[in-house]
Amino acid sequence: MRLNDEEHAMLTGARGPAQKWAIDHQMKVGRFFDAVDMVPVSQAHMMADPESVGDAGVSFVEDLASNGSKVVIPMITDPRGVDLAHYQPLGQTEEMATLERRFIAACEAIGIMMTNTCINYQTIMPPVRGDHLAYGDTGVVIYANSVCGARSNFEGGPSALAAGLTGRTPRYGLHLDEQRQATRRFHVSAQPKNLTDWGILGAIIGKKSGSYWEVPLLEGIENVPTSDEIKHFGAAMASYGSTPLFHIAGITPEAQTIADCGGDKCASEALTADDISALGGGFSGTGDKLDVVVFAAPQLSIVEMQQLAGLCRGVRFKVPVIVCTAPQVIGDARRMGFIDLIETAGGTVLEGTCFYNQYAREIGEANGWVRLLSNSAKIVNILGGYGYKPALASMENCVASAIEGIIQ
Repeated sequence: MRLNDEEHAMLTGARGPAQKWAIDHQMKVGRFFDAVDMVPVSQAHMMADPESVGDAGVSFVEDLASNGSKVVIPMITDPRGVDLAHYQPLGQTEEMATLERRFIAACEAIGIMMTNTCINYQTIMPPVRGDHLAYGDTGVVIYANSVCGARSNFEGGPSALAAGLTGRTPRYGLHLDEQRQATRRFHVSAQPKNLTDWGILGAIIGKKSGSYWEVPLLEGIENVPTSDEIKHFGAAMASYGSTPLFHIAGITPEAQTIADCGGDKCASEALTADDISALGGGFSGTGDKLDVVVFAAPQLSIVEMQQLAGLCRGVRFKVPVIVCTAPQVIGDARRMGFIDLIETAGGTVLEGTCFYNQYAREIGEANGWVRLLSNSAKIVNILGGYGYKPALASMENCVASAIEGIIQ
């Protein structure tokens, strides 16, 4: 790989041990993907919850902090694994909380902002078209690439950290024009009606695409989706297909026409109402006794919090309802009375976490939760591997099911 003078200085250790480790790590990643050089990035976003990194990962970041290492660009974090204000009632242990506290302290010492969100594009500093980034969370990456027109690959935790320390990342994949061209083209005849429908549609396209290197183009969408709708769409697509970029003809910035993104070179594949029904039917559970309802993955925006709070007015849940939202949202949601409505109905609002990366298996075992209901296509795809039997429904049906204790 070609390195400029500054990068050479990092590699020789002239900029300190942290940057030497970071640039060496990035060169190994870059060589694997045939990157020719590095590209400067404006932001880094790290997915590194304590369940994933473990004691070894926390110790590594603590070592960087002890050496006085500092990130050189704005760097933010994905949802945490523990809400330190509400972990024991969930069945999380003091050991889990201690690991979280250690990691937070180490990150803050090296200048990382503990934003703890997977919806930073809605809450903090949305990237702009052409902006090169080093983002970690799959939902964050696909939204930044597709909706904002920015450029990022999926960066693993160490790679995102390395980008924060060097201010660059290997130039491969979606940093290159040619990798952003459409490779699959889908025509939709059944219009999605709510967040769950958008999630199911994203899941279908992700499954059909089935590869990080496929770039699907969607046509036939009649109405511009809201930020929350396209958020659920992209998050599910990334979960089911490892997809980091999609285009929607006439809507997303790089596909104002089908030819803009090379879609005119792809054969069109039809997606029908039967396709949507088939995937949704795989996560149905009408009439089953319910253990827990989860609203997460992605975290809820202030608009989703308002919608959920409106459904909670004057009702009482028979089963636990877990709501995960961003720290940037929770203050407004409390001020506007949304959290009070949710909690009065019996729900629990967690700040800065997401259910599936907060020791979901251990929480389920501690509480005896198996039958789980959510409106997130992403989370039902993930939680089957954590010992749950998940079901999928609209936000309205999730609330109605929580009231009855039975999936409606």
